[in-house]
Amino acid sequence: MRHGNGYRKLNRTHEHRKAMFANMVSSLIEHEQIKTTLPKAKELKRIADRIITLGKRGDLNSRRIASSELRQDAAVKKLFDTLAPRYKERNGGYTRVLKAGFRYGDAAPMAIIELVDRDPAAKGAADKARVEAELAAEA
Repeated sequence: MRHGNGYRKLNRTHEHRKAMFANMVSSLIEHEQIKTTLPKAKELKRIADRIITLGKRGDLNSRRIASSELRQDAAVKKLFDTLAPRYKERNGGYTRVLKAGFRYGDAAPMAIIELVDRDPAAKGAADKARVEAELAAEA
C-alpha cells in the first residue's frame, strides 16, 4: 500500500526539508519569483499555495500559523498586507511553475516558480534598498 507517500522527499531529512521549504516560501513571497530545480518547484507550489490561502483568511490564528511556518516577520507582513488583498478574488492557483532548461553542472532540470499577477519590481527590491542604504551610510 502507498499510505504516507504523498510528497517528494528530495533525498533530505524531514527537518532539512521543512527548513528548506520555509526559506524558499519566504524568498518566493519576498521576490515573487525564484529559480530552483523542477522537483523542488513542484513541491514548493503546494506549500506556497497553502500559505497564501492562510494569508487570505487573515485572522490571528492564520497569522500565527504562517509565522510559525515562515519564520520571517517581513515575509508574514508582506503575505498579509500585500499578497492577501491581491489574491482575494482568486480561488487557488496562486503560483506557476515554468521549466527553465537544465543546470550546467549536473544537468538537473531547472524551473522558475513565480506568483501569478506578480509585481515585476519586487524581484531584488530588498537587495537594491540594502545597497543604497549602505552607500548612504558611507557617504
